[in-house]
Amino acid sequence: MRQLYVIGIGAGDPAQVTVQAIEALRRVDVFFVIGKGDAKQELVEVRTAILAAHTDRPYRMREIPDPPRERMVGDGDYRGVVEDWHERRAALLEEAFAETDGVGGILVWGDPSLYDSTLRMVRRVAERGAQRFDLEVIPGVTSAQALAARHRIVLHDIGEPVHITTGRRLREKGVAPGESTLVMLDGECSFTTVPGDDLHIWWGAYLGMPDETLIEGPLRSVEDRITHRRKELRDAKGWIMDIYLLRRVD
Repeated sequence: MRQLYVIGIGAGDPAQVTVQAIEALRRVDVFFVIGKGDAKQELVEVRTAILAAHTDRPYRMREIPDPPRERMVGDGDYRGVVEDWHERRAALLEEAFAETDGVGGILVWGDPSLYDSTLRMVRRVAERGAQRFDLEVIPGVTSAQALAARHRIVLHDIGEPVHITTGRRLREKGVAPGESTLVMLDGECSFTTVPGDDLHIWWGAYLGMPDETLIEGPLRSVEDRITHRRKELRDAKGWIMDIYLLRRVD
């Protein structure tokens, strides 16, 4: 039975990689990478820098083309679309496992437990039964933690919960009273749809990377600035990773 590591590598800063992750990196013979296209070549470079900084043993990279994801019209069957995409990704991952030998590793931005599909795909491969492996998961610093650290804040108020959600869910549910809301995977600036003049926002893009950008303030005062800056950055780089926290203030 082969060994497979799924390793959280933080939000982009090589210094955020944990000692446990470094130890795992140094055991890997082949890293499986799901390609994100030329637009996200910078992510490849950051990943390469992390490996260069933390391991000096020979390793191989096995790139797996990311299958296209069906575009939904309106609300559509979101879960069904994602399940189909994960199934096709798992089939390609299984094929890559079959064609390579040695200790395997998959690098995950942030932490594998938070809005990442890697563990779901690996589980699908294991359930198929053709490839047998011993899986070890290494936690990483999340973008949520990086956002809080860079803004020097606590994610929740005293005795309150913090709700982690997506832009799509924020548009549907809004911000609950007495709850700080952390929003990920929002490509539509959904904060502009949330009512309330008492909301404060802490926003960050490319956390831990050279182009890191931070904006915070009363939502109604800074939402246009964030929307404009986000479009500028995305147009310039061809991609963007951002996250934000919303909280009602007195």
